[in-house]
Amino acid sequence: MDHAKPLPSYLVKRYQGWKATSYADNKVWYRRLAEEGQHPRAMVISCCDSRVHVTSIFGADQGEFFIHRNIANLVPPYAPDGDHHGTSATVEFAVSELKVAHLIVLGHSNCGGVHGCYDMCSGNAPELEKKSSFVGRWMDILRPGYNLVQEMDLNDEAQELQQLEKASVVISMENLMTFPFVKSAVENETMSIHGLWTDIGEGGLQHYDSESGLFVDV
Repeated sequence: MDHAKPLPSYLVKRYQGWKATSYADNKVWYRRLAEEGQHPRAMVISCCDSRVHVTSIFGADQGEFFIHRNIANLVPPYAPDGDHHGTSATVEFAVSELKVAHLIVLGHSNCGGVHGCYDMCSGNAPELEKKSSFVGRWMDILRPGYNLVQEMDLNDEAQELQQLEKASVVISMENLMTFPFVKSAVENETMSIHGLWTDIGEGGLQHYDSESGLFVDV
Protein backbone atom coordinates (compact mmCIF):
# COMPACT_ATOMS: atom_id res chain seq x y z
CA MET A 1 0.00 0.00 0.00
CA ASP A 2 2.43 2.65 -1.25
CA HIS A 3 -0.13 5.47 -1.05
CA ALA A 4 -0.27 5.34 2.77
CA LYS A 5 1.22 8.42 4.42
CA PRO A 6 2.77 8.99 7.88
CA LEU A 7 0.42 10.05 10.66
CA PRO A 8 -0.04 13.87 10.84
CA SER A 9 2.35 15.42 13.34
CA TYR A 10 -0.43 16.90 15.50
CA LEU A 11 -1.86 13.41 16.06
CA VAL A 12 1.57 12.05 16.92
CA LYS A 13 2.00 14.78 19.54
CA ARG A 14 -1.45 14.15 21.00
CA TYR A 15 -0.73 10.44 21.25
CA GLN A 16 2.60 11.02 22.94
CA GLY A 17 0.92 13.39 25.40
CA TRP A 18 -1.77 10.83 26.20
CA LYS A 19 0.77 8.03 26.66
CA ALA A 20 2.84 10.17 29.05
CA THR A 21 -0.12 11.36 31.13
CA SER A 22 -3.50 9.56 30.99
CA TYR A 23 -2.05 6.16 30.19
CA ALA A 24 0.86 6.45 32.60
CA ASP A 25 -1.49 7.46 35.43
CA ASN A 26 -3.87 4.56 34.76
CA LYS A 27 -1.57 1.83 33.45
CA VAL A 28 -2.96 -0.84 35.77
CA TRP A 29 -6.52 -0.13 34.62
CA TYR A 30 -5.61 -0.31 30.94
CA ARG A 31 -3.78 -3.60 31.44
CA ARG A 32 -6.75 -5.03 33.29
CA LEU A 33 -9.05 -4.04 30.43
CA ALA A 34 -6.72 -5.74 27.97
CA GLU A 35 -6.39 -8.95 29.98
CA GLU A 36 -9.98 -9.36 31.18
CA GLY A 37 -11.71 -8.33 27.95
CA GLN A 38 -14.65 -5.98 27.56
CA HIS A 39 -17.84 -6.16 29.59
CA PRO A 40 -19.83 -3.09 28.52
CA ARG A 41 -23.10 -2.37 30.29
CA ALA A 42 -24.70 -0.79 27.22
CA MET A 43 -24.46 -0.53 23.47
CA VAL A 44 -24.93 2.93 21.95
CA ILE A 45 -25.83 3.39 18.29
CA SER A 46 -25.05 6.99 17.41
CA CYS A 47 -24.41 9.15 14.37
CA CYS A 48 -20.85 9.31 13.07
CA ASP A 49 -21.10 13.12 13.20
CA SER A 50 -17.90 14.35 14.87
CA ARG A 51 -19.89 16.68 17.13
CA VAL A 52 -21.64 13.78 18.89
CA HIS A 53 -19.37 12.71 21.77
CA VAL A 54 -21.16 9.82 23.45
CA THR A 55 -18.66 9.17 26.23
CA SER A 56 -18.53 12.85 27.18
CA ILE A 57 -22.33 13.17 27.39
CA PHE A 58 -22.55 10.33 29.90
CA GLY A 59 -19.12 10.68 31.51
CA ALA A 60 -18.32 7.10 30.53
CA ASP A 61 -15.04 5.32 31.20
CA GLN A 62 -13.26 3.05 28.75
CA GLY A 63 -14.90 -0.34 28.63
CA GLU A 64 -18.30 0.94 29.73
CA PHE A 65 -20.00 1.50 26.34
CA PHE A 66 -19.95 -0.62 23.19
CA ILE A 67 -20.36 2.10 20.55
CA HIS A 68 -21.39 1.79 16.92
CA ARG A 69 -21.56 4.88 14.73
CA ASN A 70 -23.06 5.32 11.28
CA ILE A 71 -24.79 8.01 9.24
CA ALA A 72 -27.93 9.22 11.06
CA ASN A 73 -27.74 6.50 13.76
CA LEU A 74 -29.90 4.18 11.66
CA VAL A 75 -30.57 0.48 12.14
CA PRO A 76 -31.81 -1.43 9.08
CA PRO A 77 -34.46 -4.13 9.46
CA TYR A 78 -33.38 -7.73 9.99
CA ALA A 79 -32.22 -9.14 6.63
CA PRO A 80 -30.32 -12.47 6.83
CA ASP A 81 -29.48 -12.46 3.11
CA GLY A 82 -25.80 -13.39 3.34
CA ASP A 83 -24.65 -9.90 2.35
CA HIS A 84 -22.45 -7.45 4.27
CA HIS A 85 -24.28 -5.80 7.18
CA GLY A 86 -21.99 -3.81 9.46
CA THR A 87 -24.63 -2.37 11.77
CA SER A 88 -26.54 -5.65 12.03
CA ALA A 89 -23.33 -7.55 12.78
CA THR A 90 -22.46 -5.10 15.56
CA VAL A 91 -25.91 -5.42 17.12
CA GLU A 92 -25.68 -9.21 16.95
CA PHE A 93 -22.30 -9.21 18.68
CA ALA A 94 -23.43 -6.80 21.40
CA VAL A 95 -26.62 -8.71 22.21
CA SER A 96 -25.61 -12.33 21.64
CA GLU A 97 -21.97 -12.29 22.74
CA LEU A 98 -21.47 -9.29 25.04
CA LYS A 99 -25.01 -9.56 26.41
CA VAL A 100 -25.39 -5.84 27.04
CA ALA A 101 -28.15 -4.82 29.43
CA HIS A 102 -29.17 -1.71 27.50
CA LEU A 103 -29.35 -0.87 23.80
CA ILE A 104 -29.46 2.89 23.19
CA VAL A 105 -30.17 4.72 19.92
CA LEU A 106 -28.90 8.31 20.09
CA GLY A 107 -30.00 10.89 17.53
CA HIS A 108 -28.96 14.54 17.44
CA SER A 109 -29.79 18.03 16.21
CA ASN A 110 -28.57 19.43 12.88
CA CYS A 111 -27.89 15.94 11.50
CA GLY A 112 -26.43 16.14 8.00
CA GLY A 113 -27.55 12.64 7.09
CA VAL A 114 -31.13 13.36 8.06
CA HIS A 115 -31.00 16.62 6.11
CA GLY A 116 -29.78 14.65 3.11
CA CYS A 117 -32.72 12.27 3.43
CA TYR A 118 -35.10 15.24 3.68
CA ASP A 119 -33.65 16.76 0.50
CA MET A 120 -33.69 13.42 -1.32
CA CYS A 121 -37.29 12.63 -0.44
CA SER A 122 -38.44 16.16 -1.35
CA GLY A 123 -36.77 15.89 -4.77
CA ASN A 124 -33.93 18.32 -4.09
CA ALA A 125 -31.03 15.86 -4.08
CA PRO A 126 -31.14 13.79 -7.29
CA GLU A 127 -27.56 12.65 -6.74
CA LEU A 128 -28.73 10.69 -3.69
CA GLU A 129 -31.39 8.92 -5.74
CA LYS A 130 -28.74 7.18 -7.84
CA LYS A 131 -28.17 3.48 -7.17
CA SER A 132 -24.46 4.25 -6.91
CA SER A 133 -24.99 6.52 -3.89
CA PHE A 134 -24.10 4.64 -0.72
CA VAL A 135 -25.48 7.51 1.37
CA GLY A 136 -28.75 7.63 -0.54
CA ARG A 137 -29.39 3.90 -0.28
CA TRP A 138 -28.60 3.99 3.43
CA MET A 139 -31.00 6.89 3.95
CA ASP A 140 -33.77 4.87 2.27
CA ILE A 141 -34.20 3.34 5.74
CA LEU A 142 -35.56 6.70 6.87
CA ARG A 143 -38.01 7.28 3.98
CA PRO A 144 -41.03 6.12 6.04
CA GLY A 145 -40.10 8.75 8.62
CA TYR A 146 -40.19 11.49 5.99
CA ASN A 147 -43.71 10.46 4.99
CA LEU A 148 -44.84 10.55 8.62
CA VAL A 149 -43.36 14.01 9.14
CA GLN A 150 -45.14 15.33 6.05
CA GLU A 151 -48.44 14.17 7.51
CA MET A 152 -47.85 16.45 10.52
CA ASP A 153 -48.41 19.56 8.36
CA LEU A 154 -45.78 21.55 10.23
CA ASN A 155 -45.05 23.89 7.31
CA ASP A 156 -41.68 24.75 8.83
CA GLU A 157 -38.53 23.11 7.48
CA ALA A 158 -36.57 23.44 10.73
CA GLN A 159 -39.34 21.70 12.70
CA GLU A 160 -39.73 19.04 10.03
CA LEU A 161 -36.00 18.30 10.14
CA GLN A 162 -36.03 17.99 13.91
CA GLN A 163 -39.00 15.64 13.76
CA LEU A 164 -37.21 13.58 11.11
CA GLU A 165 -34.13 13.38 13.35
CA LYS A 166 -36.33 11.96 16.09
CA ALA A 167 -38.03 9.66 13.59
CA SER A 168 -34.62 8.18 12.80
CA VAL A 169 -34.40 7.10 16.43
CA VAL A 170 -37.91 5.60 16.56
CA ILE A 171 -37.54 3.77 13.24
CA SER A 172 -34.22 2.32 14.39
CA MET A 173 -35.83 1.13 17.63
CA GLU A 174 -38.63 -0.50 15.66
CA ASN A 175 -36.16 -2.15 13.29
CA LEU A 176 -34.15 -3.48 16.21
CA MET A 177 -37.20 -5.43 17.32
CA THR A 178 -37.23 -7.28 13.96
CA PHE A 179 -34.00 -9.04 15.01
CA PRO A 180 -35.00 -12.33 16.71
CA PHE A 181 -32.20 -12.19 19.29
CA VAL A 182 -33.07 -8.58 20.21
CA LYS A 183 -36.79 -9.36 20.49
CA SER A 184 -36.01 -12.38 22.66
CA ALA A 185 -33.73 -10.41 25.00
CA VAL A 186 -36.33 -7.66 25.42
CA GLU A 187 -39.20 -10.08 26.02
CA ASN A 188 -37.11 -12.05 28.54
CA GLU A 189 -36.27 -8.74 30.27
CA THR A 190 -32.52 -9.30 30.00
CA MET A 191 -32.11 -6.15 27.89
CA SER A 192 -33.97 -2.88 27.39
CA ILE A 193 -34.06 -0.51 24.41
CA HIS A 194 -33.90 3.27 24.79
CA GLY A 195 -34.27 6.14 22.31
CA LEU A 196 -32.51 9.45 22.90
CA TRP A 197 -32.08 12.74 21.04
CA THR A 198 -29.51 15.37 21.98
CA ASP A 199 -29.46 19.08 21.14
CA ILE A 200 -25.80 19.79 20.39
CA GLY A 201 -25.99 23.56 20.79
CA GLU A 202 -28.02 23.56 24.01
CA GLY A 203 -26.56 20.42 25.56
CA GLY A 204 -30.09 19.08 25.97
CA LEU A 205 -31.10 15.42 26.10
CA GLN A 206 -34.54 13.93 25.48
CA HIS A 207 -35.75 10.35 25.71
CA TYR A 208 -38.53 8.67 23.78
CA ASP A 209 -41.63 7.88 25.86
CA SER A 210 -43.36 4.94 24.21
CA GLU A 211 -46.67 5.60 25.98
CA SER A 212 -47.08 9.16 24.69
CA GLY A 213 -45.05 8.69 21.51
CA LEU A 214 -43.14 11.88 22.35
CA PHE A 215 -39.58 12.84 23.25
CA VAL A 216 -39.39 14.36 26.71
CA ASP A 217 -36.55 16.08 28.57
CA VAL A 218 -34.27 13.93 30.68
